[in-house]
Amino acid sequence: MIPSLFVYAGLAVIMLGLVCIVRPLPRLRLAPRRRGVWLLGAGVALVAAGLLAPVKEMHVATPQTRLDEFMPAYQFDEVHSIVIAAPPELVFRAIQETTAGEIRFFRLLTTIRRLGRPGPENILNAPERIPILEVATRTSFLMLANDVDREIVVGTVVIAPPGARYTDARTPESFRSFNRPGFALAAMNFRLVPNGGAGTLLTTETRVYAADRATQRRFARYWRVIFPGSALIRRSWLAAIRRRASA
Repeated sequence: MIPSLFVYAGLAVIMLGLVCIVRPLPRLRLAPRRRGVWLLGAGVALVAAGLLAPVKEMHVATPQTRLDEFMPAYQFDEVHSIVIAAPPELVFRAIQETTAGEIRFFRLLTTIRRLGRPGPENILNAPERIPILEVATRTSFLMLANDVDREIVVGTVVIAPPGARYTDARTPESFRSFNRPGFALAAMNFRLVPNGGAGTLLTTETRVYAADRATQRRFARYWRVIFPGSALIRRSWLAAIRRRASA
């Protein structure tokens, strides 16, 4: 994601600029401290460009998946896939049984994401031995679709105005039509497609829809910072499913 690359490139340049100000690096031809100040400014500009980049809305013209049905319009998304040498029925069962303890870096990244703060059980604070989808759907996520051996879709509210009530987004049908200013919804799927022989192509996609411009800008800043960690979790999650399904 290009805006996220700008943010992290900018942070790296800021760190280099600070080092040059505190301790000049003549071997890198960065001896004068004023060059460190210049790097600092360039890094800040890169971070700002990434965080403030325009948000583009995408639309699905013809729904082809259950995720398309529940979130045909969105501004943010990420897609990851993996080929598993197991039939869809085994992969589907592995999706439902995989635990947080099987996902590499999950505990580390989710602890960073919640800034080390303890909290109630949820997908960012999941017990290691309980299936993570079970934790998600009994805490903050809603099961939107559960098509055996084909696709699972879950959704949740990721931004809500302080003190707002949103009981009208607690069923699949109401989630599909929910569109209130100040709110942002997220939906994630696991989709299984036979890949020849006994293999399965497993894809996971996460989409976020923010209902108004202010909420889009607010979520964009968050998304562009957490995107690398989110992508790593998704890839590690798929790898954990493959290990379980192939065992």
